[in-house]
Amino acid sequence: MSLLNTYVEKEQQLKQLQEELDRLKDDERLKAELDFKNHLETLMREFDKSAADVISLLNPTPTANKTSSSTKSTGRAKRKLKIYKNPNTGEVVETRGGNQKTLKAWKEEFGADTVESWLVRTED
Repeated sequence: MSLLNTYVEKEQQLKQLQEELDRLKDDERLKAELDFKNHLETLMREFDKSAADVISLLNPTPTANKTSSSTKSTGRAKRKLKIYKNPNTGEVVETRGGNQKTLKAWKEEFGADTVESWLVRTED
């Protein structure tokens, strides 16, 4: 593309942007938002507060409601650790879900009810 074509194209884009900017300047919603922003900034200066201070005031996170270490980011509680011991081999399996390879093999070989009877303990 030639330099002249690039210049003409940029000039057209500038004209379109200027028209959009003029339309926005006449929008009452924008005027209201700008007025609010100016009032808020004046209050922040008056009370010596930062944007972070205002956000923390408007959106507090109580310490009692913080996500504990036992919950995932999805909000779901962490599964309990189950410890199984095979009485035939003495092998121990620790798992938080039923999709563990050795546990699945045991359930296929001995049956789910039998393997569940091998549960030694459950931990949080």
